[in-house]
Amino acid sequence: MKKNNPRRSFLKKASLTTAAITASPFILTSQEDEKILLSRKYDTLNYTANDHINLALIGAGIQGIYDTKAALGVQGVKLVAACDLYLGRLDRAKELWGDAIFVTQDYRKILERKDIDAVIIATPDHWHQKITIDALNAGKHVYCEKPMVQKFEEGQAIIEAQRKSGKICQVGSQGMSSLGNEKAKQLYEEGAIGDIVMLDMYNDRYSAEGAWQYPIPPDANETTIDYDTFLGTAPKVPYELKRFFRWRNYQDYGTGVAGDLFVHAFSTLNHVISSHGPNRALATGGLRYWKDGRDVPDVTITLYDYPKTATHAAFNAAFRINFIAGNGGGGGFKLIGTEGEMEIGQNQVKLTRSKLGKIPSNYSLVAYTEETQKIIRQGYADKNLESRANNLSTGTTTWEAPNNYKGGHYDHFNNFFTAIRSNGQVVQDPTFGLRAAGAALLANESYFKNKPIDWDPTKMKLI
Repeated sequence: MKKNNPRRSFLKKASLTTAAITASPFILTSQEDEKILLSRKYDTLNYTANDHINLALIGAGIQGIYDTKAALGVQGVKLVAACDLYLGRLDRAKELWGDAIFVTQDYRKILERKDIDAVIIATPDHWHQKITIDALNAGKHVYCEKPMVQKFEEGQAIIEAQRKSGKICQVGSQGMSSLGNEKAKQLYEEGAIGDIVMLDMYNDRYSAEGAWQYPIPPDANETTIDYDTFLGTAPKVPYELKRFFRWRNYQDYGTGVAGDLFVHAFSTLNHVISSHGPNRALATGGLRYWKDGRDVPDVTITLYDYPKTATHAAFNAAFRINFIAGNGGGGGFKLIGTEGEMEIGQNQVKLTRSKLGKIPSNYSLVAYTEETQKIIRQGYADKNLESRANNLSTGTTTWEAPNNYKGGHYDHFNNFFTAIRSNGQVVQDPTFGLRAAGAALLANESYFKNKPIDWDPTKMKLI
């Protein structure tokens, strides 16, 4: 958005009659809690077998399966192949999608097939760059799971490979295309929260599964797993099942809580406020409970600085993760501004606007004589600081997706496949993906180097 006066833009609508305000999807009624239903219309098209987009899955683990299920919900998409380094996952792929699909432990055999139009890359993070570039060079459209890269310096090569190939490349932070993000962006650009002051993001977990202690299947062994290929360019270490099935716990293959969780928040934040990202990060934390051999923290707090730009004021962001939250778990994502607050989720946005207290109360007036108090009160009254429009625009409004909403994950794939068919644009291309991943990775850089880290969000490189 062009940075005009957000108060003027938003309150212009709020100064209308109460009846008009109640009917508007953008404006809050006076001191009322209001709920409004969001909606999204999907095109209904019928595709013949020859018109299907043939899809392959590379990395048939937890996220790969959920990605594929969401992708196949989009009309005109067919899964024809799957790849994984554990044979049991290939058996699972056939169990889910039929014996007719082609399966392999070698992703290159997927890329050699002429009948495959697009691939989902849901491998450990340290394989994202190589497989994405190989797939683009092979003429495939790519949906690459977040974070797009494991290391800062890997991103530019993906951006260049996508440009040269002319193929579509979508980064898979699935909430990006959701109704919640869409409404939040609209509200922000209308000036609903005024100038942004800070972001508050937290994710609390209280389970072994939430802390990435995923189950290890009983048939996993050196025969059913291609461990050497899994290691790839990572250090050569002895065979260890925990590393293969719980790779998120290790710096050699994953990106810790930053790459798993922060990157979602940065994707939404940068999208909603049209930003390139932060320019500084300071992280702290530690390994407090899940001391299972992992070398990444299970409790982290990272503070980010966002510089002033044409679309937002300078502000600060606080990211907090706790994998041993005795409260049972939960999460939140709040944009806090000078005139309101938005709590954003994939399926809803809650906007709260309050009246800013500009007139002194008895708390501060108690120090003055009764006569002086009367003079001070009259002086403030003459300034007319609390206008009718300002009072009318307070309250809470929640926009909610309907019960039959297909979800942000579906929407993100729908955006991907629509771009393939129309040679159009995706909402999260490699440049956007690098900015989101880069911002997240600053947390790791700061944590392990024990110092603040500076970043150029436009050029996408460390300073």
